[in-house]
Amino acid sequence: MDNLCCFNSKFSQLAGGRSSCSSGKGRSQQGPIKYGFSLVKGKANHPMEDYHVAKFVQLHGHELGLFAIYDGHLGDSVPAYLQKHLFANILNEEDFRNDPHRAILKAYERTDQAILSHNPDLGRGGSTAVTAILINGRMLWVANVGDSRAVLSRRGQAIQLSVDHEPNTERGDIENRGGFVSNMPGDVARVNGQLAVSRAFGDKNLKSHLSSDPDVTNADVEGDTDLLILASDGLWKVMSNQEAVDIVRKVKDPQKAAKQLAVEALVRESKDDISCIVVRFKG
Repeated sequence: MDNLCCFNSKFSQLAGGRSSCSSGKGRSQQGPIKYGFSLVKGKANHPMEDYHVAKFVQLHGHELGLFAIYDGHLGDSVPAYLQKHLFANILNEEDFRNDPHRAILKAYERTDQAILSHNPDLGRGGSTAVTAILINGRMLWVANVGDSRAVLSRRGQAIQLSVDHEPNTERGDIENRGGFVSNMPGDVARVNGQLAVSRAFGDKNLKSHLSSDPDVTNADVEGDTDLLILASDGLWKVMSNQEAVDIVRKVKDPQKAAKQLAVEALVRESKDDISCIVVRFKG
């Protein structure tokens, strides 16, 4: 998958616009894989800050499924930037064809550097990210920064592929960088009393205490692989991985399944923006 220099402009057109209270679906051209998504604004008194990508693209003889949830904070400029640029940056890495793990690490770092240096306003806010790249329907590469999460289902058993980056879990790293973790104000652990995740894109004022390094993992898509769920913490705050898988398995249409997850999160009184992508690997 070399010669990807033209991908940036091409992908910007494919990425879609603002994600606000929307839903949709699509499918692979090469097999039975389908996806659906649903995004619902939370009850907080600010505009929608979640963005997504859900798309199959054909690139130099390969089909790539590109799926992501970007959960912004202190505004929507950083998740909007990620929606337009992060996948393009990953696929433009010359290592991507031979070493996707290394390419993802480098692209996450370069994208964060671009956000912080882009202009004074862009890096002031921040965003989590969970990204999944499905290569030819057979190999899945997942990366994340923050607490948006990817969960795979094999024969109905939930398997978490991402790592929740929480301040209490990474307290030592934060303190080694000169920061601190406090539960004041409120009852949630926060970096310097401000941010409830220990890794994020942007957040210029906290960056010396934060990491934007993703956790990266890969998984084979085999005959027993049912589903992939990507969602923001608006879902995971009120629902376990297994509960989400159990709900989705009962609904054959992935768009309806994603909507069902969002509805159930609202019933359980999630206050945050709720964004869900469901990928179904079988018809």
